[in-house]
Amino acid sequence: MRPLIAVCTFTIAVAVFAQPPSSDHPAPPDLKSELLAVRDAALTDDYAYQQVAHLADNIGPRPAGSPQAQAAVEYVAEELRKLKLDVKLEEVRVPHWVRRVESAELVEYPGQASQTQQKIFVTALGGNTPTSAAGLTADVVVARSFDELQALGHAKVAGRIVLFDVSFDKQKAAAGLAGEAYGEAVAYRGNGPRSAADLGAAACLVRSVGGADYRLPHTGFSQPAGIPAGAVSAEDAGLIARLAAQGNVRMHLTLTSQNEADVTSYNVVGDLRGSEHPEQVVIVSGHLDSWDLGTGAIDDGAGVAIAMETAQLLRQLNLQPRRTIRVIAWMDEENGGRGHDAYAKDHASEMARHFAAIESDLGAGHPFGFEAKINPDALPLLKPVQEVLQSFGANVIHLSTRSPGSDIAPLARAGVPAFGILQDSRTYFNYHHSAADTLDKIVPQELRENAAAMAVLADALANLPGPLPR
Repeated sequence: MRPLIAVCTFTIAVAVFAQPPSSDHPAPPDLKSELLAVRDAALTDDYAYQQVAHLADNIGPRPAGSPQAQAAVEYVAEELRKLKLDVKLEEVRVPHWVRRVESAELVEYPGQASQTQQKIFVTALGGNTPTSAAGLTADVVVARSFDELQALGHAKVAGRIVLFDVSFDKQKAAAGLAGEAYGEAVAYRGNGPRSAADLGAAACLVRSVGGADYRLPHTGFSQPAGIPAGAVSAEDAGLIARLAAQGNVRMHLTLTSQNEADVTSYNVVGDLRGSEHPEQVVIVSGHLDSWDLGTGAIDDGAGVAIAMETAQLLRQLNLQPRRTIRVIAWMDEENGGRGHDAYAKDHASEMARHFAAIESDLGAGHPFGFEAKINPDALPLLKPVQEVLQSFGANVIHLSTRSPGSDIAPLARAGVPAFGILQDSRTYFNYHHSAADTLDKIVPQELRENAAAMAVLADALANLPGPLPR
C-alpha cells in the first residue's frame, strides 16, 4: 500500500444513514434476495483464502518487474480464465528494483566501549540511490520534523546522514485512526530524503513507519532524491537519537539496492460480461505487486483474492450481472503506480462507461463498510447493500472527498464513483511493508467477510436499473 504520500483518512466511527433526495431509479425489489445469497455464499467459502495462500506461500514476494510478479500475473490470469472471464494482460512498463546489501553500524558514539561497534537494523527504500559497494561513513544529525531540519540549515546537514526520528502514533492506530497515523509518519519516508538532499545530506534514514516495535524495519517508496535512503527500526532510531543528544554519532552505511532497467509487466484484467449493458463496467480490484521483505499477504494479496472471489461467487451461484464486472489485479502500486496510470491512459475514451470502481488495499481485517467518493444522492440506492451487510457490521458508508484507493484514484478524479473497503486497521501497520507481512496474519473468517462486502456491493452496482448520480 502506498497512499500517495499524503495524509490517509480512514474514519470508521461514523455510519452514514442520511436521507438525501430520493432517486428516480430505485433498486429492484428482487435485488436484496440476490445480495443475501451472495453474502451467505461468501461467508462460507474459502476461495479467496486459497488464492491469497497461493500468492503468498507458493509464489512469495512480488516486486514489480520480478520473476515472482510475472508468475503471479500468469497465475491470476489463468484462475480468471477458469471462471470463464474474458482475460487481457495490459502492458505496464515498470522499474525492476533489486534489493542487495543493506547494513549499518555505529562506529563512533558517546560512551563507546573500546573496539566495539553497534549494529543498526536498516532496510533500503524504493527510490533509493545506492551507496558504493564499500558504503559511506558520516556523522549523523537527528531531526524530528521538517521544520527542525530546516532550522539546522545547510552548514549542520551537508555531508551528514540525516535521521528523521518521527514516531508512528500508536494511540491513534489503537483508536481506529491507523490511516491518519500512517499519513503523518509516511510523509517523512516519502519526502524526507529529498528534503535532506536539498541541504546537502550524504544520506537519509527515517524511523520505520509502523506500529510494532520488534526491531523490524519497514520498507516503502520514497521520492527519488539522488542520495541513499533507508528506514531503521523504531528501536534503533530511538537509540541513535539518545546517543546524538549526548554527543557526536558516526555511522557506516551500506545500501546498494537500486532500480535496474525498466521491464514490461502487466495489469491482469478479467471481464465477467454483463447481460444487458456490457459496455458499462464495475471494477473490483487489488494490487498484485508487493514489497520483498515479506510475502505480500495482507498488502495486497488479500485484495486481489477477494476481487477474484467476486467473480467466483457469481459463477458459483449462476448469476449474470446486467453490467460487466471487471476484476483488475493492478501492477506497480508500491513503487510508483504505473499500472493505474497505464490503465487510465489506455481507457481514457471509456471513462464515462465506468459505472463504479472498488478497491481493497488495507489488509484483511474485519470490514466495517466502505469509504466512498460518491455523490450523496447515491446513498438511497445503496440501502440494500447496507441492510444485507449489517449482519456482520459492514454497513458503514463514509463519504470522502478523496479517492478511497490509490489505484482507482485516476478513475475517481474522472468522476467515476469510487469505493474502498473500510477494514479494521488497528494492527495492519505492525506488519505492513515488513518481513512480517505473511499469510498467518490473515484470519480466514475476516477474509470471508471482506469477500462478502466487495461481492455484495459489486453485484448491487452491476444490477441497478439506472446510473449512480455523479
